[in-house]
Amino acid sequence: MPRVGVISTVSAEYAVPYLQSGRDGLREIGYVEGRTIILEFRFAAFGKLNPADLANELVALKPDVMVAVGDRAVAAAQKATSTIPIVMVAGGDPVRSGFVASIARPGANVTGLSSLLPEMDAKLLGLLKEAVPRASSFGVLWNPQSHGGVLGYEAMRAAAPGLGITTLRSMEVRTPEQLDQAIATMASEHLGGFVVLTDPLTFGQRRRVIDQAAKHRLPAMFDVREFVDDGALMSYGPSLRGMVRRAAVFVDKILKGAKPADLPVEQPTKFEFIVNLKTAKTLGLAIAPSVLLQADQVID
Repeated sequence: MPRVGVISTVSAEYAVPYLQSGRDGLREIGYVEGRTIILEFRFAAFGKLNPADLANELVALKPDVMVAVGDRAVAAAQKATSTIPIVMVAGGDPVRSGFVASIARPGANVTGLSSLLPEMDAKLLGLLKEAVPRASSFGVLWNPQSHGGVLGYEAMRAAAPGLGITTLRSMEVRTPEQLDQAIATMASEHLGGFVVLTDPLTFGQRRRVIDQAAKHRLPAMFDVREFVDDGALMSYGPSLRGMVRRAAVFVDKILKGAKPADLPVEQPTKFEFIVNLKTAKTLGLAIAPSVLLQADQVID
């Protein structure tokens, strides 16, 4: 049976719904775990374990394909092997991150699914500005240890003037404890709201981020819907579960002989804009009809 190694930066507990999406994707193609395919998992548990060590463990098992979820997992897998095919999931900006030579022709042993388009970060900031139109100062909560975070903040800083934003406050966080202080600081500076760029830290601490935003009555914008499902105000971005499911197609093609170097990276084509009106009411925020009309889903 073919063997597939999977490495993710989240914990096994958080990965449950995504693993189900991946298994569903494989089942649709005809693979059944334990019967026609072997899956080996390694979870970095939001930084508690070293992704590089986990990637080396998987390489030692000599899998036919590796699936790496998130920028840090992709980087670790790429460093661990230049020969085993790697399917990335939510690979941020894979060209600027150095994962592939180009979107159309990756050129080496990495291909898969990117989670970002250049205009996405500006869209996040623009939707938050539309939701809080009277504000001209906003914050960005991000982890500088994440390459995707660096790129995301740079893109927002470039887009801010064109959106009528005079101040874009950079709030860098590297530990869970820094999240509380960062959000309290933004509240004390009377910012109109803030955007959170997802990485293993912010995703793993999403309940904390949501609670602190509510405590300080700050509108917050996220790039994955899981935050809104847990009570956050708004999100805009591609479906992580959808990308994991789609990764099964790449795995199948590679197992049937396709070369990662020749398989174009897929960029997101569908973005979900989710608004939680219950949270808006708690914040005392009236979301304009023009914003709600853009939403794919409104949670009452």
